[in-house]
Amino acid sequence: MDCIAIIPARGGSKRLPKKNLLPLIDKPLIRWTIDEAKESGIFERIIVTSDDEEILEISKQSGVDFVKRPTEISTDISTTYEAILHLLECQKKNNLFPSHFVVLQPTSPLRTAEDIKNAYKEFINSKADSLISVCITEHSPLWSNTLNETLSMDRFLDKNILNVRSQDLPTYYRINGAIYMAKTQSYVNHKGFFMPNSRAFIMPQERSIDIDSLLDFQIVETILRQ
Repeated sequence: MDCIAIIPARGGSKRLPKKNLLPLIDKPLIRWTIDEAKESGIFERIIVTSDDEEILEISKQSGVDFVKRPTEISTDISTTYEAILHLLECQKKNNLFPSHFVVLQPTSPLRTAEDIKNAYKEFINSKADSLISVCITEHSPLWSNTLNETLSMDRFLDKNILNVRSQDLPTYYRINGAIYMAKTQSYVNHKGFFMPNSRAFIMPQERSIDIDSLLDFQIVETILRQ
């Protein structure tokens, strides 16, 4: 069964500039994902897609394949979906179109090779067309709401949960951004990972930090130093 890993790593980032290249302990952020993908041992090929020459050079030095992403799909409003389709099209032109693929975002450096292997095992055994990693939400969304310009807290919460203990609320899950898997043709047909025959892979909260800010980065750095 031909399965590849896709690591999307755009050079630009508004909230945390050049975040995929930031030194995390002893190596750039993106290397954490490359190394765990290699350690998992389940991929025919590991491919980084990026518009950034330094990221592409790190990929080369790490012994993985890479694809230069066109400028038109490397803007602030470009989507990972566009990058994946471009990479898959490149593979198809080279007669390397995979039956399955896994997306590993470099902003999830706490995700381990074991997580990847266990998710892949779940994906295959469940006969799902796609799999997405999730974790339990840190705070119930039932305790959240929007605020208007008056900042009034009247009716902020549904009256039915005002006196409900947090431990008695339903368990909610959130997408943690660490692992996405799909049968390639199913992904193309459904234009994404969300489809009828999809499955969740539950990960622990402590390995579910998706780096989007300097605070996220500092938290991950602290965890890795322990």
